[in-house]
Amino acid sequence: MSQPNPFLNDPDEDDDRSDPTSLPLFAEDADQPRPPRQGRVRSNFSLGENAPRRPGHIHAVGRDVPDDEVAGWVSGGSSPSAASGHRKTGATAHEGIDWGLVAAFRSQASDQLSAAIGEDRSLDQQAQQELGRAIIVELLESEAAEAVSAGRESWSLSQQEDMAEAIFNAVFGLGRFQPLVDDETVENIEVYGNDNVLLEHSDGTIQQGPNVAEDDDELLEFISFLGSKSGSGRPFSEAQPRLHMRLEGGARLAATAWVTPRPSIVIRRHRLRDTNLEQLADTGMLTPLIADFLEAAVRARLNIVVAGAQGAGKTTLVRGLCAAIDPWEKIGTFETEYELFLNELSHKHKRVIAWESRPGSGEVGMNGRQAGEITLDDLLIDSFRFILSRTIVGEVRGREILSMIKAMQSTSGSISTTHAANAKAAIRKLITCAMEAGNHISEGYATSAVAGHIDLIVQVNLETTPVTETGGRRKRWISEIVSVEPGEQATGYATQQVFRPVQGGPAVASVMPEHIRTALEAQGFDTRPFEAERRSHGGPAA
Repeated sequence: MSQPNPFLNDPDEDDDRSDPTSLPLFAEDADQPRPPRQGRVRSNFSLGENAPRRPGHIHAVGRDVPDDEVAGWVSGGSSPSAASGHRKTGATAHEGIDWGLVAAFRSQASDQLSAAIGEDRSLDQQAQQELGRAIIVELLESEAAEAVSAGRESWSLSQQEDMAEAIFNAVFGLGRFQPLVDDETVENIEVYGNDNVLLEHSDGTIQQGPNVAEDDDELLEFISFLGSKSGSGRPFSEAQPRLHMRLEGGARLAATAWVTPRPSIVIRRHRLRDTNLEQLADTGMLTPLIADFLEAAVRARLNIVVAGAQGAGKTTLVRGLCAAIDPWEKIGTFETEYELFLNELSHKHKRVIAWESRPGSGEVGMNGRQAGEITLDDLLIDSFRFILSRTIVGEVRGREILSMIKAMQSTSGSISTTHAANAKAAIRKLITCAMEAGNHISEGYATSAVAGHIDLIVQVNLETTPVTETGGRRKRWISEIVSVEPGEQATGYATQQVFRPVQGGPAVASVMPEHIRTALEAQGFDTRPFEAERRSHGGPAA
């Protein structure tokens, strides 16, 4: 049941709703007169002793606000409640907020911020946010003073903080999406229109989320705004009905509209950004033996493709694999939207160049491409001049596989991902991707290129076990590891299950090809535990 909204006037009260400054923040019951107040009435808000030079924390009179709370919001905290350690996240974070008022204050704050910045382009993002916080505080302080003078009932401290945070998120963040993205338990946010939102948690449970806009038009306007302000300026319109972009903080957004009945959006969050194979083994994704095997494979500079379904944990596993690379190796990462963030892990990777493809805009040129388009294929070709030691491709989807193979010819130890149901299906998909480069690429050449340059396919399995009608438990594990090499068979390649699937958990040791064994032993890999596990699970003789 919806709660009474304390942010609205009595509906019978005559005010000019077209003027945002006429929308009071406080309500009073016009039918019940208030008793007279004694003495001077003070505002419930205070800017603190340093005003007006810098904004303070919006707080009720009589509350002792620690200096670190004030400094937290002024110098980079997202909101007063974030600074005080009580930041609200999740589906109920902004319950009861009047988003019409938030929109009105957002408009005022944005106008004042633009006017204050003017032609001064020297202000960085942090400085602009500090200025924005000051403006938001001033707006709320002004409304509070008017409300108290008029004898209206003021907000509680919690309501003050909620409104301040909602306005700040609307100006600088993800608006109504922000508390959902900030929820550490949420893994995926699915939107099927402004009023049909589902939150998929990391344990597999699904929860109905709050509305993310007043209507679909407002939702489309906001998503288009997000695309326009992204670093590469990604268009989202009726002419460009698809949008893929990285959000601040690392989440990935995919949106489509105009080709679907209602706007459809998925926001995926990556929780494990700084991880390694040992930590992933602790989660049950792989065994300690597989962790040792893969670490040795990375150090032996074998070319590895991680395959699996959407959401299986491929990107997380690639981060774990990259943790085994020497910190001083020069790495190039190639992604359609930044997800790996190896360049932000300077304690693990000292020399990283992170490339991101860019969609074009406008009419298609004579070359069949839109102006400004930069593909993964383009980036991989350009990278040949950067003396890379390793090439990491976030996801292979098409013809860029050929450029990646060219990179493998000069830099071994490449890692990439692709979507596939199993390891052999991954090989077939990569061959198909290579053939998409044009009619000049025959199936035989594509097969030879893939089989001759990829050493291992690591398959990740995702299983969701139903627990309730609203969701279930999610479990991810490495289900098989397959070696690849050129073969004389009709397929043109030969495979061998190094680790084979077992029911309900990580793969177990099977057969170690001699060339793989030799490469790994040179890196100090002890094959005796592998042989012991193989025998204990009835594997074939070595």
